[in-house]
Amino acid sequence: MKKQKLEELRDRVLCAALLEQAGFAIDVKESTRKALKYRRGAEIVIVIHGGRGWFDPLSDAKGDIFGLAEYLDGITFVEALDRVAELIGVIARSPAWSRPAGKPAHSSSASERWTKRRRPWQGSMTWRYLRTERCLPVTIIQEAIRSDGLREGPYGSMWAAHVNDEGGVTGWEERGPEWRAFSTGGSKVLFRLGSSDALRLCVTEAAIDAMSLAAFEGLREGSLYLSTGGGWSPATDAAVRKLAARPGVVLVAATDANSQGEIFAGRLRDIADEVGCDWLRMTPPAEDWNDALKAREEEKKERTVRAGRGGLPHARRPHQG
Repeated sequence: MKKQKLEELRDRVLCAALLEQAGFAIDVKESTRKALKYRRGAEIVIVIHGGRGWFDPLSDAKGDIFGLAEYLDGITFVEALDRVAELIGVIARSPAWSRPAGKPAHSSSASERWTKRRRPWQGSMTWRYLRTERCLPVTIIQEAIRSDGLREGPYGSMWAAHVNDEGGVTGWEERGPEWRAFSTGGSKVLFRLGSSDALRLCVTEAAIDAMSLAAFEGLREGSLYLSTGGGWSPATDAAVRKLAARPGVVLVAATDANSQGEIFAGRLRDIADEVGCDWLRMTPPAEDWNDALKAREEEKKERTVRAGRGGLPHARRPHQG
């Protein structure tokens, strides 16, 4: 097939159409307009470049529509051409977004945009979201603010910073009552809560989970609570390896209690084996650490209510005489 025909075929069939035909479904809550996350069981594929590129966040696989066909079906390039050609005219479902499209690009850097946002304060919308909906203790929120890890996002959302080895902000996780994403134009490295020289590294999949685990452990001394932001970029891999390579480190895989969490835990174990540090698997008592924290807080409330009822005097029947 001539190069011109290849380019025409590549432009006419988007990766989303191939993924939907293969049984993948879009995860709208984990997607942005520039990066659509598709799932099929434990498998994940991120579609980028306007639907014409993709990558697997759990491996190094990436490419165009033809590479995706080869990757999904284990076929040759020639067979992939036929597979893609069959999808000409097939249109993938478009996700319904919960907020309007923003500007196509930001003129300022991630660190500049971060600096312009206010830190949460007691009673602010972000503070109430973290306390009420996420059940995070005041001490944890205050520590995250003190370490410059949180900002007030739009509409009561939270921004949780990802920083590089030098402490520079590269992007942030965005979480709110109606929104879940990563900063447009930002890059995932690691969200960090705790001492930078800590030797116990607890790796979670979300900043909310890192803070929730810290709440469970009471900000355990000598621990650094980390989040990959639900992905595994080369920068994240390099940052984890650098932290784990220090003498005496224990790498704790505190990822979710599901198939994706096990895949991430396996990656962390591989890193531990390669750099020669100790490794532990710590599974949350619910699907993730924040679910577990909310369940614990609900149980506390129920115990308080039961104790209050038990302390009331019993009603006396009228004397019959």
